[in-house]
This record gives sequence, C-alpha cells and structure tokens, in this order.
Amino acid sequence: MKHTNRRRFLQAAIASAASYNRVLGANDRIQVGAIGTGSRCQHLLSLLNRIGGNDIVAVCDVYEPRRAEARSKFTAGAKDTVDYREILDRKDIDAVVIGTPDHWHVPITIDAVRAGKDVYCEKPATHLIEEGEPLIAAVRESKRVVQTGTQQRSWDHYLQAKEIVASGRLGQVTFIRTYWYQNHIAGQDAGSNLDTSKLDWKRFLGSAADRPFDADQFAHWRWYWDFGGGAMTDLFVHWVDVAHWFMGQDLPSRATASGTRAILKQRQTPDTMSAALTYPNAIVEFDSALLGYIEGGGILFRGTAGAMRLHRSGFTVYNEIPRYSENYEPDHPAMQVKSKGDGAPDHMKNFLECMRSRSTPNAPVEVGVAAARAGHVANFALRGNGVWNG
Repeated sequence: MKHTNRRRFLQAAIASAASYNRVLGANDRIQVGAIGTGSRCQHLLSLLNRIGGNDIVAVCDVYEPRRAEARSKFTAGAKDTVDYREILDRKDIDAVVIGTPDHWHVPITIDAVRAGKDVYCEKPATHLIEEGEPLIAAVRESKRVVQTGTQQRSWDHYLQAKEIVASGRLGQVTFIRTYWYQNHIAGQDAGSNLDTSKLDWKRFLGSAADRPFDADQFAHWRWYWDFGGGAMTDLFVHWVDVAHWFMGQDLPSRATASGTRAILKQRQTPDTMSAALTYPNAIVEFDSALLGYIEGGGILFRGTAGAMRLHRSGFTVYNEIPRYSENYEPDHPAMQVKSKGDGAPDHMKNFLECMRSRSTPNAPVEVGVAAARAGHVANFALRGNGVWNG
C-alpha cells in the first residue's frame, strides 16, 4: 500500500509539473514580460524591481518610444517588440504583466495562459460582458495563476475593514454608496505631440473597427466605447469589487444609470454620471464627475448599527446616533484607521508568491470578471433606457 501511494504521489507530481513551463523554487528568479507599457504598467514594473526575485526580460508596446522608455527604466537588456506573441513564444518567460487598453485584456490573457504563462492583468478583466465565461474557462483549463488588478484586496486597512463589517459591528448593511471624483479637464491635449511614424495604429485598434488615427482616442482610450468603458469600468470597478468582497455577493439583479457629457464633449462616455445596482440584500450606488479633485474616491457602508467611510487613506467607523442630525460628519467617530501606504506592492507580491506556491491569488480571474460585470451592466443601463434587468 505504501508503494502504491508513493507511486500515485509521484505520478501526480509529474503531471502537475508538466502543466507548467517550469516549477519555481523559492530562490528561482521569475522571468517577466511586460505587454502595454504605459504609465500604469510602468508603475507595476517599478514594483517588481522593488520587490526583487524577478527579472523583466521583455517589453511590448505598439508605440516605440514607450517600449524604449520602459526598457531604459527597468531593464536595459530586455528585448522589445511590437507583437506580444513574440513574448508568449519565449520558453524562458514565466509571467506577463498586461497594461494594455481594455479591449486587449481578454485576448492577450487567454493567449498567455494557453502559452503557459502566469498573468497579472490590470482591471477591468473584461471589455465585454460575454468575454467573462470564456476567460474563466481558459484560465481554469490552463491551471495558470492570474491576478487581476483590484489591488485593494491586498491592502491592509481594507482587510481590517472587512473584518469589522463581517463582525456585525455596523449591523445589517443595506446601502453602499461608492464615488470617485477626478479632474479630467486638465491634460485634454495629451497625445497631440505623438510621433505617429513610431506608432502601430492598426495593432492598437485590434478588434475595434478601422479608422484614421485619432490622438485623443489613443491618449484617452478609456473614454471611448471601442477601447474602454468609461468611469463604470475604470473607476467603479475598484469600489464595486470591495462591495462584492464585503457583502459576499457579486450578482446584481437590476441596474439603473444616468450620465451626460457635460464638459468633455469630444469623448463618448459620460463625464458626469450616477448608477445604482440591486443585490439580494443591498443597493450599491456609484456617483462620478470628472470636473474636480475634491473628495477623490471612496465607499460608505450604512448599517442598522453604524456606518463606515472607507477610502485609500484609511477608514472611519461611526456608531448610530440616538436622534436625527444634519451634521455632515458625526462628532465622535468610534474608530479611525489611517492607511500605511499603497496596496499595489502587496498585490504584486501576492501574485509572485502565488506563482511559487501555485495558490489562488487575492484577486483571481473570477473576482475580476464579477467586478467588470457590474460595470458592464451599469453601462447597459446608461446606454439603454436607463434600466437593466438581469
């Protein structure tokens, strides 16, 4: 019996090892390729360099100066390419970091896991709602580690806040307000100095309909439907993911939404908008305006016994007060916690650790798909008659 068990163990180990390019030991350096090396991806590459234990060995972008910038900043010896498939074809590369526009996330992630690479992909996980199931199926079949870029799941004070909500301290939470205000008026001319001779515009378009080069669409792609989903998939995704995580529910049954292009009229997606999603036990609301920085982003949990205001700088807990008041903030918070940094380094570290252990990361593909789905249904309502019913 011992020999039989040992034989089964060895067979399982061989089968497991064969499903990966190589089995990483604790001291092995992870070889990384970067695909889509804009500002966000370059930030992620800086985290990789800071964490250590890895080498950035290849960079890919449709715009040559961006590739050159990433290579010079993070790895002078890296090979650069305009075709991401050249990175996936390399047997020495263990993982890729994807920082492309949204419409490239699913095609590249699926190609990457089928090529035996682990993946860190920025949010949203999907650009279209119908991409979710094929993406999840491909990742599960490949048995690769995929971390999606909702880094708040690795942020210490969010973990602490979740424990407080789960403890029942706020009572029954029935309303969750999320919001994000940014100033997009400044910097509208970004992209006007682009050297188009060094840009592969057709490759940037990918699955999108062919069109002449447009500097604003290239520089601000998030706000054009063919490439992004506006604030619902860029900003709301972060907060609705926290709501899903804390509630233990991620399937909205109904969405209402309204928006307008009040200021940035050349864009396609609204610059001022509001949405509300219905879940089994709570409403999750989102408000956003791109005209000013005051207040930034955050999430407010309202329960029968108290409330919590949570944001990237920390959180505050308020006990329910005995009588009606119009104070904007209660005078004596029951608890206040300040953030100790950024969640992105720990999120990237979690990805690297899971690559070595073959464990499930903090924001696996299913989590990313669910958060993106919430943004998509809000956009369905926004672009339809104001209502989406699941």
